[in-house]
Amino acid sequence: MKEKLFAAIQYVLPHHLISRTVHYFVECQIPWFKNGLIRWAIDHYDVNMSEAKREEAEDYIHFNDFFTRSLKDGARPLPEDPEMIVSPADGVISQIGDIKNGRIFQAKGHDYSLVELLGGDLELGQEFMGGKFATIYLSPRDYHRVHIPAAGALHRMVHVPGRLFSVNQGTVENIPNLFARNERVISIFDTQYGPMAVIMVGAINVASIETVWAGLVTPQRGQVSSVTYGEASQSVELNRGGELGRFKLGSTAIVLFGKDQVEWLENWQPGLSIQMGEAMARSKDMYTQKPPSDDAIAEK
Repeated sequence: MKEKLFAAIQYVLPHHLISRTVHYFVECQIPWFKNGLIRWAIDHYDVNMSEAKREEAEDYIHFNDFFTRSLKDGARPLPEDPEMIVSPADGVISQIGDIKNGRIFQAKGHDYSLVELLGGDLELGQEFMGGKFATIYLSPRDYHRVHIPAAGALHRMVHVPGRLFSVNQGTVENIPNLFARNERVISIFDTQYGPMAVIMVGAINVASIETVWAGLVTPQRGQVSSVTYGEASQSVELNRGGELGRFKLGSTAIVLFGKDQVEWLENWQPGLSIQMGEAMARSKDMYTQKPPSDDAIAEK
């Protein structure tokens, strides 16, 4: 009942005004204030600071600097198998599975349009019809940088304006089309597995979304904006596990692959925690390759 009430209240909240107000406080550099806020978050959310490059509250300029903290080298090792596709972020798998009939499963009783998620671009939507999706929720205790699941060249970045509903589980279960309503930044990459999308979804209190190639994403309000990459002057290529962007305060990352390109590893199910860099999928070809016959083995 409380979750339904909280979801209903959010329809009338001034999402962007609230987020701008929160932004003022999380960027505050007054030592006693920012140190106290950081220590409270560490204790309240049980943040593991032993893996952070800077372990003390005093080491951060402000709360957002702490929230987007970097980790020590080796804290998120990648699989030895170079063919494995990895998780883009720390968090909990909200949903994972197939894109069916152009719809993505959100929660029991709710799904949403793939094309709407991609800003209404029908041509782009066709690239992912019948493909795979994974939705990862980043809680306040998690590492908040987003990384690329597979090596790729950036083809396009799209910003879609929208609301800033909360993305916690209670809200996801009660607000239809949530991820197709919220503000989001869509990054489309060309990879060895075909097109791949990494979508960073904003939420209430999320002050901003940044990418490593464009910095703070601040396009004109109310308009979908798109930038094409790939020219020599704007070429962006990332290795598997390379940093893609970051959330200033937490939210959700959605990964999309095209039809017959990859298979999610069977051990990953909704509700499970995952860390950036953990093996999450592999090429579908690796599943369909037939083992050598007994005769072929005998010939060797």
